[in-house]
Amino acid sequence: MTLALSVIAFFCVMTSYYVIRPVRDQLVGAAGSSSLPVFYAIVLVVMLALTPVFGWLVSRFSRKRVLLGSYLFFAACLVGFIPAFIAQDRIGAVALGRVFFVWVSVFNLFVVSLFWSFMADIYRSVQARLMFPFIAFGGMAGALVGPLLTSMLVARIGVPALLVVSATALLIALGLLLGVLTGGTANDTSGGAPMGGSLLDGAKAAFAQPFLRYMAILMLLSDGIATLAYALMADYTKVHYPGIAQRTAFYADLDLAINGFGALLQLTVTPLILRGLGTLWAMLLPTVVNFVLLALLGIYGPADIAVFGSVVSLLTIVQVGTRGMTFGMTKPASDALYTRMPRDARYKGKNFIETTVWRFGDLLVTTGLTALRGLGVGIAGLGLISAALCGVATIVARRAATSPDLLPESGDTDT
Repeated sequence: MTLALSVIAFFCVMTSYYVIRPVRDQLVGAAGSSSLPVFYAIVLVVMLALTPVFGWLVSRFSRKRVLLGSYLFFAACLVGFIPAFIAQDRIGAVALGRVFFVWVSVFNLFVVSLFWSFMADIYRSVQARLMFPFIAFGGMAGALVGPLLTSMLVARIGVPALLVVSATALLIALGLLLGVLTGGTANDTSGGAPMGGSLLDGAKAAFAQPFLRYMAILMLLSDGIATLAYALMADYTKVHYPGIAQRTAFYADLDLAINGFGALLQLTVTPLILRGLGTLWAMLLPTVVNFVLLALLGIYGPADIAVFGSVVSLLTIVQVGTRGMTFGMTKPASDALYTRMPRDARYKGKNFIETTVWRFGDLLVTTGLTALRGLGVGIAGLGLISAALCGVATIVARRAATSPDLLPESGDTDT
């Protein structure tokens, strides 16, 4: 029962997120990649301010109260954004984009990342290797349904009404997670009580503990690759999809392709690797695949390629491949590794890495991209630079999966 509730809850969380992700991305597509450094700079400042707040919340309040308060707050915010999107043409994509882009990043901190920290309390490490692929697949199913709903509904009900759909899915997820809480936890003996500690424990742990340090470096490298593709795609959509509904539908279809690939991995290859070969290989294989894809981009540039009777840009294929591998294999593997860390690290250290470090990487990459373009580096050159980053990521991923401070695997498989 616990597993079933976890799977359905993550389905609803990711449905909620992926309904609003194309809404966010169409704003970026309207503004173009030149706006991204400013967007990411604002996000970084907000993350630096809110990460200690998150640490304070989990230090002072019970897990149930943090979960309840966070999810209710963000559901209310979604409804509150409706008037702004009704007036998007008057407000402007750049101005509204700055606010909504930042808000979605905060949503990720308090909704998606909090979910996985909660799951690391529920399952022990051996259980996690068996159960997390199923939970992640539930999320991938939601990540398929979310953009599919957006693509189907945006022309009929408009962008503002999509926010109500997202809020509804989030509230359903909250109800399911509260049901999970009634069953207790296997990887935590605290009963969900406040953890105590200081506001900056997460940042301190990320620099002091080897595993978290490796994961922070890996986050920067992986983010460099993903953000590069995201920025190039923003310029592509600005040229090819001038309308709000067109851009929203395109990004929804792109997310659908990415998440479909990720779901296929979680149904087939990922469980076999995690059960048979372990988390080490599940961490390494995506970096190798990413290297090949980015090397092809470096060689051929944004060429058009025929795929299943349709012509798509190689840039689109790269984004589908790299992000699909991340969601379909890297994420379940890394979350399984986090179950072998103390509870404090699972909440504070993990959330610091997945928010502040991530957003610092966004700013670093988009600023560097602007500088490289100023020096005349084209898409092919950027692809080769990203391929080199994948080579470094392979080394770091191996060290993270074999870090000496990981706790021994433990736990039954009957949850």
